Amino acid sequence: MAAMQDALLDWAATAHRDLPWRRTRDPWAVVVSELMLHQTQVARVVPRYELFLRRFPTPAACAAAPVGEVVREWTGLGYNRRAVNLHRAATAVVERHGGRLPADLGGLLELPGIGPYTARAVMAFAHEADVGVLDTNAARVVARTIGRRLAGREAQRRADSLVPAGQGWSWNQAVLDLGAGVCTKRAPRCYRCPVSRWCAWRAAGRPEPDPAVGSAGTTGAQPIFAGSDREGRGRLVRALCQGPVPVGAVGAACGWPDDEDRAARVVGALVAEGLATLDAGVVRLP
Repeated sequence: MAAMQDALLDWAATAHRDLPWRRTRDPWAVVVSELMLHQTQVARVVPRYELFLRRFPTPAACAAAPVGEVVREWTGLGYNRRAVNLHRAATAVVERHGGRLPADLGGLLELPGIGPYTARAVMAFAHEADVGVLDTNAARVVARTIGRRLAGREAQRRADSLVPAGQGWSWNQAVLDLGAGVCTKRAPRCYRCPVSRWCAWRAAGRPEPDPAVGSAGTTGAQPIFAGSDREGRGRLVRALCQGPVPVGAVGAACGWPDDEDRAARVVGALVAEGLATLDAGVVRLP
């Protein structure tokens, strides 16, 4: 295993991506980056990340702002409930931990909106702990290297076992880069992979089904966006960032001027998730 670890780390030393969140060990900045990167492409996150941290450089700054202000700064990233979750986490950090994020896995997992992946990312990327960070890209690399589909606990256990002692930060960044640029979902570039000689899936001739499909940490195909409720939600949130929207204008804001029932359903979901308020016939950001 040591030879494989060395090969990947040597490759990463020259192939790594220069990303702004890799220049910090601030736990809050790591949380912000990880929530932004969840289901959003890196190119879209980079400019929003830096602007967001200028506006909310600490959990206290985020917690002190209305949720609506956090949502406005999130505009363009999609999945706006992540902004609400981030505000809730910041509020809990201020109320329970004096404004400093917990430095242990258990404490992080107790924060609202912080799941196992994000908690481990904070441990690895802020505190350089030797834990495996298992997102879609990393899970793909691990499953293919092992050569079979991996269920939840085993996938995480395998990811943890691959981390070289004292190299938690560097190793996880290397695995993420490998999954993003070489060990891709479609057309993996095995000829460029620094660890291909240790890959069980490649050695077997890359048989179907791909062991990455269905392994814990990987995600399935995204539902069609065009024409979906998610598209309408996004349009409505963008409109709300400009100001309140009367109930009668919600359908048009969503892009469904003739479907009042669908628009009402979207408003109800936004209100339930804390992304909007409805009062006296007007929808607003909270």
